[in-house]
Amino acid sequence: MTTTRRPGTDHYEAIYRQFRWHVPALFNIAQVCCTRWARSRAEAPAILHEHEDGRQSALTYGELQARANRLSHLLERLGVAPGDRVAVVMPQRVETAIAHMAIYQMGAVAMPLSMLFGPEALEYRLADSEAKVAIADESSIANLLAARAGAPALQCVVAVGAAQGQGDIDWEAALARESSVYSARLTHADDPAVLIYTSGTTGPPKGALIPHRALIGNLPGFVASQNWFGFEPFASQAPSGEQATPGEAAEMPAAAGAGGQVFWSPADWAWTGGLMDALLPTLYFGRPIVAYQGRFDAEKAFGLMERYRVTHTFLFPTALKAMMKAVPNPREHYQLHLQAIMSAGEAVGDAVFAYGEEKLGVTINEMFGQTEINYVVGNCARLWPARPGSMGRPYPGHRVAVIDDEGRECPPGTPGDVAVHRCDIHGDPDPVFFLGYWRNETATRAKFTGDPDNSWCRTGDTAVMDEDGYLWYQGRSDDVFKSAGYRIGPSEIENCLVKHPAVANAAVVPKPDPQRGALVKAYVVLAPGHVGDERLVQELQHHVRGRLAPYEYPKEIEFIDALPMTTTGKVQRRVLRQREEERARQSRTGAEV
Repeated sequence: MTTTRRPGTDHYEAIYRQFRWHVPALFNIAQVCCTRWARSRAEAPAILHEHEDGRQSALTYGELQARANRLSHLLERLGVAPGDRVAVVMPQRVETAIAHMAIYQMGAVAMPLSMLFGPEALEYRLADSEAKVAIADESSIANLLAARAGAPALQCVVAVGAAQGQGDIDWEAALARESSVYSARLTHADDPAVLIYTSGTTGPPKGALIPHRALIGNLPGFVASQNWFGFEPFASQAPSGEQATPGEAAEMPAAAGAGGQVFWSPADWAWTGGLMDALLPTLYFGRPIVAYQGRFDAEKAFGLMERYRVTHTFLFPTALKAMMKAVPNPREHYQLHLQAIMSAGEAVGDAVFAYGEEKLGVTINEMFGQTEINYVVGNCARLWPARPGSMGRPYPGHRVAVIDDEGRECPPGTPGDVAVHRCDIHGDPDPVFFLGYWRNETATRAKFTGDPDNSWCRTGDTAVMDEDGYLWYQGRSDDVFKSAGYRIGPSEIENCLVKHPAVANAAVVPKPDPQRGALVKAYVVLAPGHVGDERLVQELQHHVRGRLAPYEYPKEIEFIDALPMTTTGKVQRRVLRQREEERARQSRTGAEV
């Protein structure tokens, strides 16, 4: 059934209540993201690649499948069996997409690793996962080879691009010797597909093992956050996995690519944000995705979106803040075709939200999720009204609540831990869940509250749910702190600071204080053309004090060239907090002397 929607109308409740999961017993990511399109529309573009030096290339679905088939044969020849881990250490490039399709269709497990990882980070993950093969290009080959000695299970390094000649096997020559025809293995929906290591706040990184079915679990959120991506004319319900049965083309509206939808995101395909929120769901709907191989730059981002007529994107709040400061009025300089913007990783805040609506002409759909349970909360401006500053509502198929330390649901307006139930509101298992942490049952059990079959999965993020089911982000549970008895969530203060024209970005952390327990301290990155002096400190303090509660304004402000960030674009407040704690220890030691 096709219906017409008016912007601003609220159809959330009907969609959320009517949605039902349909997860087939047999399901494979490569089959639904590539094979079916290679059979039905082989000449359709899949990957549109551009290097920062200006080189461009394109890969059709037929070419993507043929090259994936060759790589699957090669990996089998190298001894990779179903369930074995294969490391993919490359940026956004066609070979990265080929590698993922090849690994999935043979039943092995892809382990994407960031090209930014140094030798120690690579060594830990390669050794812990016991990866058999690693595929690397010029961005990572040196660090990978330096880490190899500490990963005895690693039998072969396949070198790609300019790295050819530095590994054990060269990509081009090896694939040329293999057949372009391959019989894919049948995989169950619960079989493992991806192993992604998360960077926790304490202890070594944990490997989250993601099954093939998790892609189905991601689809409602992806479609909604991208204003019904993949559906034309406008459909009345979100997708399920029912149409994605192996061996059959998904019978979804406009699945053949009508409507000219093109996706791009700077999110690294080595992370959940780039892989599960961009690459795989775009290919699932048979659309082209732009792969930009280069460093993020605000003006280059606008140029890229103009050049490829990008209609849908995922941009981190940090990227949007940089774009907002660098190009205040983008539509005066660029011809944009944006239909949807999803943002996640940090709170968007109403300053960036307003920039989207007023300067980009798009209501930014904030989304919330994590590697273990991705795409569970968010907005869809086309179907229900977004509220500036809110994370959104639970996406169809996900039962989400704010719970207390004992696992009880908190009343509206009460802060607590955002949690996702193993079953949806109909009692059906939610396919979005990870299988567990790699060889770490203790950590897996600690993630859940309640009985195994009736449990909540805690995210470790604090939020408030209002009477209408909208969630309001307060910060990571370990980022929230108390000052003079007041509970302080950093995101609201950071958002307020960014509204000032002199502030490009900000992070708020507690500074130890013997009287108040902690002071509110802000680290501020200045926008171009501004000087961080005492006058500006006072101006920023007054700016916050006049807009938020008196106890929330930063008692101390330190200007910094760049905030410590994760490779996924999240501010590492933990690093700044530890810096303040170390300074306090040194101060106490000096006073004692």
